[in-house]
Amino acid sequence: MPASAERIGWEGVGRLEMAGEGTCTGALIAPDLVLTAAHCVMDAENTPLAPEKITFRAGLREERHVAASRGAAVAVMPGFETAERETGDHLRRDVALVKLASPIPAALARPYALHGPSGPEGDLTVASYGQPQNDVMTIQRACHLLDASQGLYAFDCYINYGSSGAPVFAEDQGRLAIVSLVSSMGEAGGRRVGYGMSLSGKVEALKRQLALGVPSSEVKAAVVKRITVGGGTSSRAVGNSKFLSAE
Repeated sequence: MPASAERIGWEGVGRLEMAGEGTCTGALIAPDLVLTAAHCVMDAENTPLAPEKITFRAGLREERHVAASRGAAVAVMPGFETAERETGDHLRRDVALVKLASPIPAALARPYALHGPSGPEGDLTVASYGQPQNDVMTIQRACHLLDASQGLYAFDCYINYGSSGAPVFAEDQGRLAIVSLVSSMGEAGGRRVGYGMSLSGKVEALKRQLALGVPSSEVKAAVVKRITVGGGTSSRAVGNSKFLSAE
């Protein structure tokens, strides 16, 4: 299990707080853009949350953060819908951008670059605000890619409830860059496994959506059940942390 992370160099990762909907992890990719999982910013009616209900706290450690801002707009991948059972297509579309009302200066929290189209090679790193202490960032370095197929990734990085939306980093041209996001978790071979998606083309599409002011609610209506640990549906709120479980 990873130890609590030092803050220096990781301020661009923060906790996303959705009023009444729990918490997730997000990462700055621009001073005013937070990249996270789509299911983090959807309500029980399968509609994107009102952006003013979302707060991003960069570099949060217990009660302190380096900067914070409420949301101004939300863009979700078209076609994403929260489902009781995850499919490959669902996981591939589990990507969202939150535009911040107040950009966070790079001097306080440096945005991260996106990985190139070649995909991950070598070790992975995940930074997240997962349970049991989701007000302190944890980082796992040197975890591994287990499988990559059809735009989906499986990895053995330590994740937990609250890790949804967390950036998965891989080395790209000598620096760490975001190659995927934590979308769901499951078990394989008796160990916990995380699942994410290729981001190729998705972030650009979401940026265009925000620029055009297109509503991000191009999703199909779905009935979603909110449950706690031990239930059977896939959208879970545990200790105020959101997660999807791949079953």
